[in-house]
Amino acid sequence: MKTLIITTITLFSSYGMAQETNAKNIQGDFDGNGTKEYAYTKVSDCGDECEGKCETTIYFSDKSIKPITISPANQGSLYNLGDLNGDGKEEIGFYPNWCTSCWHPFYVYTLSKTGWKPLLPSISTHCNQWEEDKFPIKKDPKKKGYVIVTSSKWEDDDIKIKSSSVKVN
Repeated sequence: MKTLIITTITLFSSYGMAQETNAKNIQGDFDGNGTKEYAYTKVSDCGDECEGKCETTIYFSDKSIKPITISPANQGSLYNLGDLNGDGKEEIGFYPNWCTSCWHPFYVYTLSKTGWKPLLPSISTHCNQWEEDKFPIKKDPKKKGYVIVTSSKWEDDDIKIKSSSVKVN
């Protein structure tokens, strides 16, 4: 009976959290036209244990902005990162959920004339980094055209969190 109760609570808690993240969206001027758009995510072909294709697609309220598909990803968190590269458009960050491991990439996308492209390679992060509130990217206040990238690395039998300034344009 105890196992049944714990299983039921776990299932309902997971369902409630999934509903909350599905309803979440962000707002920003991602195409630089001066009008705010909404971005939201939808997951396709992904079971409870991350079986299937497990693709998460970021859609936009302005249908002229092409969607972004990330795989593998079982939902995730969207972030408006502001205009990191000085092109007048706000960049999007995406932190994918997955069923195993504490290591997750953090993706940063910028809209170009040909569509969405990575602003820089994905940033390796570990849950320790998120628990310590060390966000993966921010504009470098000291150097124009640079961002501060904070990532997690496995070194000397430990997880190290390191930051460095990286040129983006």
